[in-house]
Amino acid sequence: MKIILTTLCFALFISCKKEKPANLQNTTSSMTVKNDSVQSSETPQNIDQIKKEFAVLNDKLLSKKLDSTGFDYNCEEMEGEVHFYYENKKLKMVKHFFADSHFSSVTKYYVKNDNVFFIFKDDTVWQFDGGTAEKPVTKDSITQQRIYLQNENPILCLEKNFTIRSVGKNTDPEKVPNKEKKCDVKDLMKNYQSIIKNKDKKGKIRCL
Repeated sequence: MKIILTTLCFALFISCKKEKPANLQNTTSSMTVKNDSVQSSETPQNIDQIKKEFAVLNDKLLSKKLDSTGFDYNCEEMEGEVHFYYENKKLKMVKHFFADSHFSSVTKYYVKNDNVFFIFKDDTVWQFDGGTAEKPVTKDSITQQRIYLQNENPILCLEKNFTIRSVGKNTDPEKVPNKEKKCDVKDLMKNYQSIIKNKDKKGKIRCL
């Protein structure tokens, strides 16, 4: 009888020991979720926070989880498109595209609490690069900028340059290193403010 009681007590002790880590794990998990939710309500203030916020927002954009509106414009032979992306009626990203005969540009403004915290800019200049009249070869010279902002002022500016040809083997853009540069965002932010003034427009308008 003593052996049976001893065995039961030992089994109960082992059972209690196994339950404790699970309870701790659940507590840790709930704390993590709470901390994430608190952090998500704040405007990112440093590069690490900006990277995390960008990753979350970009994932939502790629999975098409955000609502969008937009308009087109035509101004002095320059055609452009603007798209606004929202989550729960809060602006999250503005995409501005414009082009002329040999140049195109895409600028994406990532927004939190009505503040721009990151800008991605992609400029392309194209030209003929050999070939024949029937089969011309073209070359795209591309400049990309990644701008990290604190209170809408740049704290880190990265740039990469590469070329894409219509024939032949091209360099993988992902393998081209970014170089740190000095940058000024006054013109970009001026364009952003002009865009925001027209955010309720629909269809096609003239100049921004």
